[in-house]
Amino acid sequence: MDTALLSQLASPQGQTLMEAIANLNTKDSLALSRALRKQGFAAELVAAALTQNRLRTQAEAKLGPFAERMFFTQAGLEQATRLPVAAHHARRFLGAGVTTLADLTSGIGADSMAFAALGLNVVASEIDPLTAAIAAENLAPFPNAQVVNRDGLTTDFVGENIDGVYADPARRDGAGKRIFDPQSYLPALDDVWNLRSQVSAVGIKVGPGIPHDALPAECETQWVSLDGDVVEAGLWFGSVAHFHGRSALVLTTTAQGQQATTYTAEGRQEHCDHARTASDLLTYIHEPDGAIIRAGLVSHLAHEAHGLLLDPTIAYFSSDLQQVSAQEGHGLTHAYRLLDTLPYNVKALRSYLRERKVGRVTIKKRGIGVTPEQLRPQLSLKGDNEATIILTRVNDKKMALIVEPV
Repeated sequence: MDTALLSQLASPQGQTLMEAIANLNTKDSLALSRALRKQGFAAELVAAALTQNRLRTQAEAKLGPFAERMFFTQAGLEQATRLPVAAHHARRFLGAGVTTLADLTSGIGADSMAFAALGLNVVASEIDPLTAAIAAENLAPFPNAQVVNRDGLTTDFVGENIDGVYADPARRDGAGKRIFDPQSYLPALDDVWNLRSQVSAVGIKVGPGIPHDALPAECETQWVSLDGDVVEAGLWFGSVAHFHGRSALVLTTTAQGQQATTYTAEGRQEHCDHARTASDLLTYIHEPDGAIIRAGLVSHLAHEAHGLLLDPTIAYFSSDLQQVSAQEGHGLTHAYRLLDTLPYNVKALRSYLRERKVGRVTIKKRGIGVTPEQLRPQLSLKGDNEATIILTRVNDKKMALIVEPV
C-alpha cells in the first residue's frame, strides 16, 4: 500500500468498501474479492481493504474499539503498545505535570492515540512517509495531536514547548530480525535517553529481555505484564520516574475492569532463605508474575510472604500463605497446593502416575532441561484422573512436585 491508496481507503468510497467487507462476514477472501469487484470497486483497492480488515481484526486484542476505524501496517501493528499499557504511560506523564508530549517514534500512532485521548497535547514524529500518513489518519479525531513526517530526534523541543518525550525504538531490522544490542535500536537507546538534558520527562519502551546491567542507574525501569504475559519494559527518567531502580506493573483484566498492581524493592528486604531439601517445602508453591521475575524481585516477594526459595536460581518459592498480594490486595503469583514430592526420574514418575490412574497431566517446568512435549509420551499415561506436575530444582536437586492449582 502507498499513500495514494491510503487516501482512497480513507475517502467516503473507501469507507463504504470497508463497511461492506465487515458486513459480508465471509472468510473466503477470493469470493469476497470477486463480489466486491463486481460492485465496481477497483481490484487494487479491494486487496488493500481486505488487508486492512484482516489487520483490524488482529488489532482488536491490542487496541480494543480503537481498532475498528484505524489503518495499519503489519510491522506497525506488531510494535503497537497494547491500549491498557499505553493508558498507563499517559497517566505517568499527566501525573508528572507534562502538557505537551513528543512521541518520537509514533509508528501508526497507537501510543499517541492513548496520550491524546487522556488530554495530552501530542507531537507525533514518524520518519517513514506511509507510516506517518497512517498515523495522521488514526489521529485525525484528536485535535490535540499532530503528526510530522521527520526524524523525531530533530525535534525543536524548546521551540515547540515540549516538556515530555516518549519513544518506542525499533527492535527489529529491515529483514524482521530481532535486535538485541540497545545501541543498534532505531534510534539508538543512548540518543533517546540523552534527551533528558533537554526535557524534564523522558519515557522509553524497550523489550522485556533487556539485561539489568544495560540499565542506567538514574532511571526507573518497569517491567509490565498484562493478564500474565510480560509485554514490555519501560525506562522512565526525570519527573516520570517514581524512584530509581526496578519495578513491576501487573495488569489484570477482571469483570470490574483493569486492576493495576505496582511492586518495587523499596522498603523491602531482598534476602530470602532457600529450602535445603524437599522436606523443607511449605504448604503452597508460588510462581511469581513474569514482570516480577524479569524485574529481579522474586526474593523480595518470597521474603515478604515468609517463604523459602526452592533454589537460589529458580523463580519459585514455597509459603504457607495461599495468596501473596501487594498492598492493593491483588495476587502477584500463581499458587499451587503441594501434594507430594519425588526425585525427578522418568521411570519413577511414570510408576507414580500409573499407580494413581492418571491419564492427563499438566506439566510445568523451570530449571530442568526437558520439554513437556518430549516427556508426556514417556509417561504412558492411562486412567481417568489428572494431575499437575512442576519439574524444577530444590537446592540444585531435580524434583517432581505434585501439586494442584489454587
